[in-house]
Amino acid sequence: MSQRRRPYVSMQIMSRWGDVVGLNVSMGDFVNEYPHIFEVFKHPVRRNVCCCITSKMLELIEEEKVVVKEREVDNIRMLKKLFMMSKEGTLHLHALRLVRRELGLPEDFRESIFRKYVDDFKLVDMEVVALVKKDENLAFTKVEEWRENEYREKWLSEFEIKYAFPINYPTGFKIESGFKEKMMNWQRMSYVKPYEKEGTRSRSKTGIERFEKRVVGILHEFLSLTVEKMMPVERFVHFRKDLGIEVNMRELLLKHPGIFYISTKGNCQNVFLREAYTKCCLTEQNALYIVRRKMLDLMLLHRRNTKEIKRNKVIEEEKPILETEKVLTSRRDGDWVIPFLERSDD
Repeated sequence: MSQRRRPYVSMQIMSRWGDVVGLNVSMGDFVNEYPHIFEVFKHPVRRNVCCCITSKMLELIEEEKVVVKEREVDNIRMLKKLFMMSKEGTLHLHALRLVRRELGLPEDFRESIFRKYVDDFKLVDMEVVALVKKDENLAFTKVEEWRENEYREKWLSEFEIKYAFPINYPTGFKIESGFKEKMMNWQRMSYVKPYEKEGTRSRSKTGIERFEKRVVGILHEFLSLTVEKMMPVERFVHFRKDLGIEVNMRELLLKHPGIFYISTKGNCQNVFLREAYTKCCLTEQNALYIVRRKMLDLMLLHRRNTKEIKRNKVIEEEKPILETEKVLTSRRDGDWVIPFLERSDD
């Protein structure tokens, strides 16, 4: 890192990004609120106020990249399971791009995974990828693991547990008359599981209920494959056709508060797999979740412990900037900046 040009951007340029990222405060106030994430300094040559990412945050970003790379085998397994849940064994790339972060995929997953593992995946066209061969060893859902444990540890009958889901109602949930019986019948009701191919769909009331339970199973399995067992609700919509789950997603999720939890904080609705969390913390934590949690903890510090933050003003670190400025002294119109997200792979 010491040999790389440090990415920075002028605050004047950053002030124009407020509306783009949906800030309801000024960019200056936002940056100053998170001194453990952003470092504000005066440019040694231009003398304008600039901003860069702190060294601590950069370390975590690099750590995240390493962890994502190490997840390659797990990511292949996870992707195979997603493809196996689809109707035709295909998924659209644009849908996967939207949930890349939730699935823990690298930015270049199209090249680093799909083009690399040609024995497993095939690019049908520019936007569609197909699974070459189904792996029956992976056709086992997370909820089926739970059922096996319940059957073995609690001695429950197969009739009670074969099609059941773990139910954890929130504190204060009001149980109305007849609700328990209705839920018991739903738990016992059979359905076509996520890795099984759906036959002719019945349009009867029972047929619709079985189909909805299949969708619940697919959503449950999808969430269990994500890094944090959560995902923005609207991103499920992009998988509706491929996965054959063309229903009102939000309405279905709200019908099952014991399985799913929808957070409405901010401008985005996120759905969480309720069983995966204990007291707001992920029960089974993975390496990627842990490094992202470190990033969140850094952000939650706000302006606390700022005495530990000191900008290194060693003149050698500024040489690349000074040399660049000398070359560009003729280009003084407007603000010249090094791209904030510049790739510098030396």
